[in-house]
Amino acid sequence: RRRAALRRSNFLTRKPLMSIALSVLLEICIDSIASATAAKAGGADRLEVCSALAIEGTTPSFGLVEQCVNDLQMPSMMMIRPHDGGFVYDKDHVVTMLKNIKVARSIGVQGIVFGALTHQRELDRETCQRLIDAAGPLETTFHRAFDVVPDPLAVLDQLESLGINRVLTSGQQATALAGAPLIRKLTDQATSIKVVAGVGVDSENALQLVAQTGVQEIHASACVPAKDEQALGDVSFGSQRRVTCSDRVRAIKDAITNSP
Repeated sequence: RRRAALRRSNFLTRKPLMSIALSVLLEICIDSIASATAAKAGGADRLEVCSALAIEGTTPSFGLVEQCVNDLQMPSMMMIRPHDGGFVYDKDHVVTMLKNIKVARSIGVQGIVFGALTHQRELDRETCQRLIDAAGPLETTFHRAFDVVPDPLAVLDQLESLGINRVLTSGQQATALAGAPLIRKLTDQATSIKVVAGVGVDSENALQLVAQTGVQEIHASACVPAKDEQALGDVSFGSQRRVTCSDRVRAIKDAITNSP
């Protein structure tokens, strides 16, 4: 009788399946304190702190990371990427990355984001292991270097064997929704690693993406063109700066937490 009563009690207090399915974490990538503030205001669960998002992100300034961690009190993952244009690193690059991880630990970030490949686009296990060892107790995310490896399912197993916590991917497509079939395979195969879906995620497709892939975490920028850009005439200093929009963050958050 007591067991039957306990089962009835558990049934009454159990969360609906839909609400469990929609317990999805929203990570917003930012490269400025204005964007970080907007992400927090919009309800982001975690930040990926970078520099130069226009070139897919590089290692941010330590001052920005400290602002996110200490001033905003936001869970923050720090990008460790010493240069753009690829994911192959020589010994000097690796030394730079290791020194940046040491500073990241002193700042109090939740974790680091990195990716290292060989010239053949295979996983650079040796470099990854050194970065993981340097990270110590910090969480680790393997970034979208994953989206150029020739055998993603095999590399997922390798990342798990290294003990990496997450992998960020668009399913090797231009957007995560287009790559949903592969992301679904990765999610089904993963045991100890979390698959995070990112690229092109917005309020219109976030719920569909979660339903099709089964991911528990999604990654977005929710950016708009900055309104305070100064006219520079014919002189170019790069692409137009973009900043996170709190309304767009909130719309994505609402989409993945409030089903029809």
